[in-house]
Amino acid sequence: MPRIPRIRNRLKDTPVVGHKRVLLAAPRGYCAGVDRAVIAVEKALEHYGAPVYVRKQIVHNIHVVSELESLGAIFVDEVDEVPRGAHIVFSAHGVSPAVVNAAAARGLQAIDATCPLVTKVHREAVRFARDDFQILLIGHEGHEEVEGTAGEAPEHTTLVGSPDAADTVIVRDPDKVVWLSQTTLSVDETMETVRRLRARFPNLQDPPSDDICYATQNRQVAIKKVARDSDLVIVVGSANSSNSVRLVEVALEYGAKAAYRVDFASEVKQEWLDNATTVGVTSGASVPEELVEELLAALADAGYNDVEQVKTAEEDLVFSLPKELRTNVSGETDTRAFGGRAAPAE
Repeated sequence: MPRIPRIRNRLKDTPVVGHKRVLLAAPRGYCAGVDRAVIAVEKALEHYGAPVYVRKQIVHNIHVVSELESLGAIFVDEVDEVPRGAHIVFSAHGVSPAVVNAAAARGLQAIDATCPLVTKVHREAVRFARDDFQILLIGHEGHEEVEGTAGEAPEHTTLVGSPDAADTVIVRDPDKVVWLSQTTLSVDETMETVRRLRARFPNLQDPPSDDICYATQNRQVAIKKVARDSDLVIVVGSANSSNSVRLVEVALEYGAKAAYRVDFASEVKQEWLDNATTVGVTSGASVPEELVEELLAALADAGYNDVEQVKTAEEDLVFSLPKELRTNVSGETDTRAFGGRAAPAE
């Protein structure tokens, strides 16, 4: 995995018509679920020593994965790659019961770092399946979160991958259907999918509460406000981060003249800045703030020194760590046990 590139002065300060500025979206970056999961791996390494195994990427960010690898984490695709009896952390995206059972069969010491908001969707799937509902799961095929949720009730779950797919999905009983969703989707696209499903199945039930997580919604609301005044929007986030990819799409939909996703500031191309007076900046929910700071420094090299915060929400939610990790190595309650690093507020 690549490390943070420390390339500076690559971007040139070329003239544009008007005053160069950056609109910096807030909230951005780490959400409570990501923070909890990353701290869980760090603390597992403190508790048990290296190596600690992690199934899949703990969160979808290549820099975070690289940093944890440098501390001694080993990322695997499946539990059968882990030595018997070793410690394994399940990622923030969640796993199916089949994965949990496979880990137990190998005698692995499992630490569940699933985001509590994903766990909520899992519980909904179990409850609706128990009541013999067909679950129309709105999400992206192959995404780890979708695989985990569908795995809770595979015989009751049908994946709906897009609004267009809503027009062709087949149900057993139109009076016994409910929709659930992946937590990191575009709010607008999800609601359009639900609208088209309900047009076909008027008795479609809603989940007890919104499945799309607060952080995904907040970051989309913020970029909508930034995009309308931006010639260019740059989203920091990895290609496999669903919520980061959605931020690019939302920015374009809501008025940005151009929008791109980058993992690192070094990936910004000089031509993106041609004739760009206002640059909008945000980051996905699995992105540490240091990567945004790298981008702001690179933009400052290009003359974008005026940074204006565009704040649309406050976030103060924190999640407690998995119970195995709430004490430090001395057995005392850890200061991070019931909350992690604060997300950037300003």
